[in-house]
Formats: sequence, structure tokens, C-alpha cells
Amino acid sequence: MTAHIATDRAANRLGAVFMVAAMAGFAVEDAFLKAAAQSLPIAQVMVLFGAGGAMVFALWLRAKSQPLAPKEVVSRPMQVRVVFEIVGRLFFTLSLALTPLSSTTVILQATPLVVVAFAALVLGEQVGWRRWLAIVIGLAGVVLIVRPGGDSFSWLSLLAVAGMLGFAGRDLASRAAPASLSTAVLGLYGFLAIVVAGAAYGAIWEQVPFHTPPPMALLSVVGAVACGVFAYSALMRAMRTGEVSAVTPFRYSRLLFGVALGVVVFGEQLDSWMLIGSALIVLSGLVIMVRGRAAAKR
Repeated sequence: MTAHIATDRAANRLGAVFMVAAMAGFAVEDAFLKAAAQSLPIAQVMVLFGAGGAMVFALWLRAKSQPLAPKEVVSRPMQVRVVFEIVGRLFFTLSLALTPLSSTTVILQATPLVVVAFAALVLGEQVGWRRWLAIVIGLAGVVLIVRPGGDSFSWLSLLAVAGMLGFAGRDLASRAAPASLSTAVLGLYGFLAIVVAGAAYGAIWEQVPFHTPPPMALLSVVGAVACGVFAYSALMRAMRTGEVSAVTPFRYSRLLFGVALGVVVFGEQLDSWMLIGSALIVLSGLVIMVRGRAAAKR
């Protein structure tokens, strides 16, 4: 019995390490994309990034002799998932390019709160008053960061909110996606959605011709693809190594990495409202996890 507990604890520690590594990878990916967007059209950054990631996952599937387009990819849940992926990726990338990395990263952490709210409202899942209170408090944290009506308010700050809502819809649709679809297939079509989002944004809104990327911009895109694939792989390993309830809280380490990169690399400034809002979002997310675990045991 003691040996079994020790093994579980070791697995949880290893899973936590993989989760922190994944969140660091995603944060660095975001920084690379923000850097690339400083010298390339945003649409071009998205198309290059999406194409690079899709190519990696396509090669991954071929190496495993798995089909690139199983029939389940045209199921209704997958269609909904792709739509939300396009929305989330478009607005999140716009937020990365046009607003501070730190605030974009923090607002993204509210995604689990919205997923739980959507699951209750759309899928009819049972959510008690404590989790509803946590959701309200967490969303209040988002409002503190955005500060609508304040002197420092910018409409651009709503880009991160739109991206977060898109990702929440994607995650919710992923619950209904056929279980037979591998994570590599989901990754492939997730990156293809980025290509579609970038192409649509470039054709409809940005309307700036693509051009040969400067060497540093190209390296930034390549770095973003590499970090994204590494982070995705580490995330999958984390979720399969330790207990979900023990590993998932370490997702919030992305906030620390993203804020640190924003301050150190891009010279961003943090204020008290940002710190208070961040604390509310993280604490609310942890309460949601704990209450969700308790509800699952009933």
C-alpha cells in the first residue's frame, strides 16, 4: 500500500514537471509570435505558424501510420470545434500582436471558468453555487484587468476576451468530439484552423500583401512552431502521467512565464489592478477544480 502511494506521488510529481514545461513552452511560443508580428503582417504570421504546426503533426501521424483525415473529423462536434478554434486563434493572435503579452496571458487563464459555465448552460452539467460564485469572481478579475470605462481602457483589450471565449468553446466542443480521434489529429486540424483564420483575416481585414520574411521574423515563427509542438507533447504527457486533479493546477504556471516574458522581453509594466485580477482568476480556477473533484466523488 505504501509503495503504491509512493508510486502515485512520483507520477504526480513527474506529471507536474511536464505540465510546467508545457506551460513554459506555450508562453515562449506566444512571445515568438508577438516578436514575429512586429515585422510581418499578422495574417502572414498566422498562416506560416499554422502551416508549420500542421506539417509537424501530419508527419507525426504518418510516422504512426495513422490516417490524416479519418471520417470522424467531419462530425458535427468537430465542425463546431474548428469554428471556435478559428475564432479563438484569430483573436488571441491579434491580442498577442496588438496588446501586452502579460495581460493577454492572464485573461487566457479564465478559459476554464468559462468552460464550466458553458458546460452548465449548454450541456446541462450540474454546477453548485460555490462554483458559480467562483466563476463570477474569476470573471470579475477579467473585468479588473480590462477596466471598461476607465481612463486606461482600450477596445483592443477585448481581443484577448474574444480569444478566451473562442478557446472555451473549442474546449467544450472537444468534450463531445469522437473519442477515436487521437490528440495528433486534433493538433493537426487545430493548426489548419490557424491557417484558415490567418488567410481570412488577411483577405477580409488586413489586406496587406505577404512578403519574404526577414531572417529574425522567420526564426521567430520557426521557434513558435517548435515551442508549440514541444508544449503540446509535454501537455499530453502530463495528462497521461499523473492524476488530472494533481497535475491540472500547474496550468497556471503559464501566467508566471507569460508575465515574466512580457516584463523582461517586451518591457511591459504591471499595475495593482492587473495583479489583483490575476489573483482572482487563479484562485477562482483552483476553487473550480477542487469543487469539481469533490462533486465527481459523490
